[in-house]
Amino acid sequence: MTQSNERCSSRLILVLGDQLSQNLSALSQAEKARDTVLMAEVADEAGYVPHHKKKIAFVFSAMRHFADELGAAGWQVRYVRLDHPDNTGSITGEIARAIADLSITNVQVTEPGEYRLQTALLEWADQSQTDLHMLEDDRFVATHQEFRNWADGRKQLRMEYFYREMRRKTGLLMNGDQPEGGRWNFDAENRKPATADLFMPRPPRSDPDDITTEVLSLVETQFGDNFGQLRPFWFEVTRAGALEALDHFVEHALPLFGDHQDAMLQAEPFLYHSVLSHYLNAGLLGPMEICRQVERAYYEGRAPLNAVEGFIRQIIGWREYVRGLYWLNMPGYTERNHFGATRQLPDFYWTAKTEMACMAAAIGQTRDHAYAHHIQRLMVTGNFAMLAGVDPHEVHEWYLAVYADAYEWVEAPNVIGMSQFADGGLLGSKPYAASGNYINKMSDHCSHCRYDVKRKFGANACPFNPLYWDFLARNADKLRGNPRLGHAYRTWDRMDPEKQAQYRDSAREILDSL
Repeated sequence: MTQSNERCSSRLILVLGDQLSQNLSALSQAEKARDTVLMAEVADEAGYVPHHKKKIAFVFSAMRHFADELGAAGWQVRYVRLDHPDNTGSITGEIARAIADLSITNVQVTEPGEYRLQTALLEWADQSQTDLHMLEDDRFVATHQEFRNWADGRKQLRMEYFYREMRRKTGLLMNGDQPEGGRWNFDAENRKPATADLFMPRPPRSDPDDITTEVLSLVETQFGDNFGQLRPFWFEVTRAGALEALDHFVEHALPLFGDHQDAMLQAEPFLYHSVLSHYLNAGLLGPMEICRQVERAYYEGRAPLNAVEGFIRQIIGWREYVRGLYWLNMPGYTERNHFGATRQLPDFYWTAKTEMACMAAAIGQTRDHAYAHHIQRLMVTGNFAMLAGVDPHEVHEWYLAVYADAYEWVEAPNVIGMSQFADGGLLGSKPYAASGNYINKMSDHCSHCRYDVKRKFGANACPFNPLYWDFLARNADKLRGNPRLGHAYRTWDRMDPEKQAQYRDSAREILDSL
């Protein structure tokens, strides 16, 4: 492969399904009159994990709408549908077919977000001796080099310190060289439980247009056995619709987002969350335009600082940080398994058929909406998988499959690093392990559950309770020296041996039943 900057008579401009941005670098450095844009729905991308039906429908419909917008703007677009009889089934196959049909020798693309696809493109270009020009994706706040420079020489790569650099770089919520409100982080104010509210805002819903209706029929035919409920399908599939969803969040949900961002309610899958991440990660929205609008709500007195800071931290802090960490540690990061966990993912992760109310709620809404918020992912489904010793690669592939916002660069560090602690502490300072008490504090699930969260072990005890202590006991050789777990291990050491045995026996019965 060569990375040529020479201008030829025409080029093929590849636009991927998560690059639906008019300001994409590959488009910005192309010419409408000469170049041809290639977009393709291919089996390889739709099937490398068993994606949620809603996720596939969202990506395909958004791609088709974006292709139409490019055409209306004067671009020459070659769009290959999944069911086209000549579809080769792969991105590289479609590039090769386009090159042959159009007599084009140069290909330009913005770097893919996933290592898997970037490697496939580079290897194919080398083997086929194709002139492939791969541009950096400048839709992020931090470049790859900036993150590497920040990480260089640090023993611990903690998000909080990277986030402060991003605040300084962007100027978001900055008062000169000091953070607005005198603090960088207001997370301590963002841990309040929630109570049911008939007026709790819902994300806006759009009825499928003709393009989306056609895609839904395709998905039903081609991916009918995949996980998830396809209908009702209510996602926005255009930039205009995504902007309306952003406006709706800022006006109706942002003011209370901060207070209740960690809360969970049995009948409220969305609470005050934005439900914008799948639009952002597909390219329909940009991180800075979201953050500027949210920041403006604070300065205009329409949202409190704890909500605005907490939301901006998720985007320019956490989202940028996990992307940097992913590229710094690939390949191999998704194979890490610090605890040597080998258990298979329980079937109820696909069926939601479990008597644990919190798990049934989180998995059930994942099935219905291809969505769950971060605490459900981290402290319910992720926490259970880690406590149960499930193979982290299986957990990783489940998350990658079932959520509409999941692309490996953002999903893998959240699962391998934060949720499963499978990277041994590269991302997090301790495992996010918790008993049922945390879930009871932050949700109403326990009042709907057949298990008793106050029972520590035995037939009717909340499974999280014995599994928590069993996890600490069986991984003591790797965790006992962690200063953030010192109190937990001191508590365990003070327990009567008979009580310890009851915890572990109860955990063994649960694990044997999975």
